[in-house]
Amino acid sequence: MKPILLITLLSLLFACNNKSVDSMAVNDPHSAAEFDVATVTSLDWDAEIDFENQKINATALWRFKAENGAKIIYFDTKNLNIEEISDNNGPISNWKLIPQKHSWLGENLSVPIDAKTVFIKIKYTTSQEAPALQWLLKSQTADKKGPFLFTQSQAILARTWLPCQDSPGIRFHYKARVKVPPGMLALMSATNPTAVSPSGIYTFEQKNAIPSYLMALAVGHLSYQAIDDRSGVYAEESILKKSVEEFSELPKMIVAAENLYGPYTWGKYDILVLPPSFPFGGMENPVLTFATPTIIAGDKSLTSLIAHELAHSWSGNLVTNANWNDFWLNEGFTVYFERRIMESIYGAEYAEMLALLGYKDLSSTMLEFGYQSEDTRLKLKLDDRDPDDGMNDIAYEKGYFLLRTIEHEVGRSAMDTFLRRYFHRYAFQQMTTEKFISYLKKELLSEEDYLKLKIDQWIYEAGVPENIHIPKSERFARVEKSVVDWREKKQLSPELTNTWSSHEWLHFLRNLPSEITVHDMALLDQQYGFTKSGNSEILFEWFKLGINKKYQPCFPSLEQFLNTVGRRKFILPLYKALLENDYVDFAKRVYSASRMNYHAVATQSIDAILP
Repeated sequence: MKPILLITLLSLLFACNNKSVDSMAVNDPHSAAEFDVATVTSLDWDAEIDFENQKINATALWRFKAENGAKIIYFDTKNLNIEEISDNNGPISNWKLIPQKHSWLGENLSVPIDAKTVFIKIKYTTSQEAPALQWLLKSQTADKKGPFLFTQSQAILARTWLPCQDSPGIRFHYKARVKVPPGMLALMSATNPTAVSPSGIYTFEQKNAIPSYLMALAVGHLSYQAIDDRSGVYAEESILKKSVEEFSELPKMIVAAENLYGPYTWGKYDILVLPPSFPFGGMENPVLTFATPTIIAGDKSLTSLIAHELAHSWSGNLVTNANWNDFWLNEGFTVYFERRIMESIYGAEYAEMLALLGYKDLSSTMLEFGYQSEDTRLKLKLDDRDPDDGMNDIAYEKGYFLLRTIEHEVGRSAMDTFLRRYFHRYAFQQMTTEKFISYLKKELLSEEDYLKLKIDQWIYEAGVPENIHIPKSERFARVEKSVVDWREKKQLSPELTNTWSSHEWLHFLRNLPSEITVHDMALLDQQYGFTKSGNSEILFEWFKLGINKKYQPCFPSLEQFLNTVGRRKFILPLYKALLENDYVDFAKRVYSASRMNYHAVATQSIDAILP
């Protein structure tokens, strides 16, 4: 065991050491950093969290690697108050902040360097409008013990709380010292404490090099409970027990993932359950996945999201898209990996249900965008756009179905061998679409196979190629038969529905006939209690249907849902549905009361659609 482990560690170190050279090969249209001049390698971050004024007072000390003759190093910032900058020789006065050509890019910070410069030290404070930072009042938390802070750095929001080279193609190690008010726990995407420090001072270290979008911080009245010796859960005390129960199969997921594609290289794997304002289902911050409480359904039915974030420990965190035009390399691979983990634990038929739901989501997104839209390509063109525009089901599901289609052609054994080698070969490096294609041709597909599978069409063209391998689910086929039965009899067999998972109920709701009436909805609600469901996915589907059919009894619960849940996947489509069905006044009133509970990632999207 030990010799094999040593070889694995040495190979990963070798990959990491070669990473910095590789990272200079591709510039990023969303970063001011000039990769071929000077790139950061490590960060020492010292910060104090000021809840009263909702800002972070910090110092970032960056070490870097520069080419001979380099005279300037560039950092990305956005609305940071830069107080002073120095290097190992003393204060620097001739640094500059230059607005970039698009507002979402922020300001380019240029700092002079020379051959004797060892580090750059930047003292600064964040602004109250920093979109990466969500400051929650005591009343917005579960236990009402005190305020809460969490960050969301993906895609290019790290620059709003840290002057950095904000590109997924640049990786760095970091150490941090964070001071918080007494009684609060601070956590980062690094080694973490499990108990409150009396001094309010915490230290962190991330020994693996990460890109800036994986920098993460959370501060709150939190508790920890281990699941096993390398995994556990952080949450507010009132939801800790049920969170641990919901994620009890996490150790099985880690083992399943390792059996598929190699050792987990990050040490511990913990989950932080955030307040409901978190804008995503989960965020794959290394060591510490940030998760929405909306996946806690009481029956482990929504934990595929945890499998997804765990899979990112290989696809995304280990092998990372070079820039956001290559986003599908992170997410398509992760969805494929996630469903393989779920299959390993729950069986092939369960995984096929997830895949078929994904196919339906992909089809809906294609219809929304239009099959000829350039935004339905895998290789994106986001150079003059906010990269957040590319974070939708196309990268996730079209990317997954490309890999699924390749697997169907070459066989699972060959696919698994290829992916295991891929994650090992490119560990701690960036990946471009073109580099992946080259590796795919070299290691898995002949030129004839490549053409047969229409790989270029999948990646570079709009729409979905006709050779897509569409899932078939026997369990969903039975659900579809039940929809027909319900239309005729207005009831379902309890022997059948008692065995249904959340996914089957979702499929049932999605396949109800378009001519369903308000009376039908009232009957369904009476029979199955959809309006009072504790499952956020089922509530979301039911609310969409209720808005479209103008089913008024669900609107009080809908308003409460919109007021407490900040997950963009749910709230943005619900607001769109309200506007499309002439509930403009209702939408504006609810949004006015709820906006403060949402993260900037969500409000940016909703602000754009509300009149």
